Amino acid sequence: MNKKLLLQIDNSPLIIFRIFFGFLLSAETFGAIFTGWVKENLMIPKVFFPFIGFEWLHPLPGFGMYIYFFTMGILGILVMIGYRYRLSLLLFTFLWTAQYLMQKTSYNNHYYFLLLVCIIMLLLPANAYASYDVKQKRTLKSYTMPQWCSYVMIFQVSILYFFATVAKLYPDWLNGTFTQILYSNKSHLPIIGEWFKEKWFYIPIAYLGLMFDGLVVPFLLWKKTRTFALIASLIFHLSNSLILQVGIFPYFALSFIVFFYSPETIRKIFFKKHLKIEPQEYVKSIPYFTKYFFALFFTLQILLPLRHYLIKGNVFWTEEGHRLSWRMMLRQRSGSTYFKIVNKKTKEIISYNLNDLFTPKQISRINAYPDFIWQAARYIKDDLAKKGHEVEIFANSYVSVNNHSPKMFINKQVDLSQAHWYYFSHSPWILLVEDYSD
Repeated sequence: MNKKLLLQIDNSPLIIFRIFFGFLLSAETFGAIFTGWVKENLMIPKVFFPFIGFEWLHPLPGFGMYIYFFTMGILGILVMIGYRYRLSLLLFTFLWTAQYLMQKTSYNNHYYFLLLVCIIMLLLPANAYASYDVKQKRTLKSYTMPQWCSYVMIFQVSILYFFATVAKLYPDWLNGTFTQILYSNKSHLPIIGEWFKEKWFYIPIAYLGLMFDGLVVPFLLWKKTRTFALIASLIFHLSNSLILQVGIFPYFALSFIVFFYSPETIRKIFFKKHLKIEPQEYVKSIPYFTKYFFALFFTLQILLPLRHYLIKGNVFWTEEGHRLSWRMMLRQRSGSTYFKIVNKKTKEIISYNLNDLFTPKQISRINAYPDFIWQAARYIKDDLAKKGHEVEIFANSYVSVNNHSPKMFINKQVDLSQAHWYYFSHSPWILLVEDYSD
């Protein structure tokens, strides 16, 4: 094992990250209540669209989800102040994972990223300083941590940026098609809104985004370019926050920068009373469980974004292998999906109003996303079964990616109420096209 991983270094970066992290956990969950996100996604809908395989997860009835998210907000504060740190973070991770899996109508990559970092932080000694656990003597105070603690955080954010870069290497990003769509949705903003429609703006933005994702980690690792990378990160993430309004992710991503600077620098900025540490001692080894857990943890994260290469079809068209792959803000999908519902016995066509069962936001997903179409067919089948109808369900679906011409998306001859969904291979009822941009 590389001895450098075992070097005891100043733990200031991990401690301040814990404080930032706990605050962001709290901000995310309290914000979900006050912005109406919880009500819109977990209370108003009659049915929900969980990750396939997790249909057994259901939101709490009544005002239960308000209590659920309020509890997560409190747990975030406890993580921030280091009060019963591991128990608080474990409970948060459990609750966050459950709500993440129970609905994907408002899927966002930073929800997944937050979950991964929760898991990492459970294994790190982030409460060893400036925490109530130390103050109340539940944890021994320490001014040091093994250097591998910083390295796992750097590696985690590196995976995100690497795959985000690779995913952008496709025609609609490189020719500015998607950034034009993305920023034209913000053209109502005063003064700068007019710029967003101009080619001189959206094409450079596409390449600057690609360069940022690809170079930010190497530039942060090299001391000579670190300050430049910090300034670029502030401009990139804060502008995304203000213009694109992408939640806590910009601030979450920025918080990782503390692991790229020397612990001495972080100590001087945030913890002036922290004992000055001269790295010289080594821990004996990384605990076996920790070592093998991280080996599996990071291997899975590297394999998941690659799985779409093994699935037939273009992931931009089929969406198979899209989630959990750091394919962030890459495309816009729209479409129209009409269900033909046939009574199995009488062969009569049954009229069905989607608005009776689904919210407008859910319908927008059903119009363009294969897993939503597949799940919607099952919901409709179950709903009609309660009314005494045994049915077959077919979909007439046309989808457009990045405003290209709509193309037929679903095989109209397949009864979706009987079709299977495949996680790691192509679902044959999704039609393939040579080029979705023709």
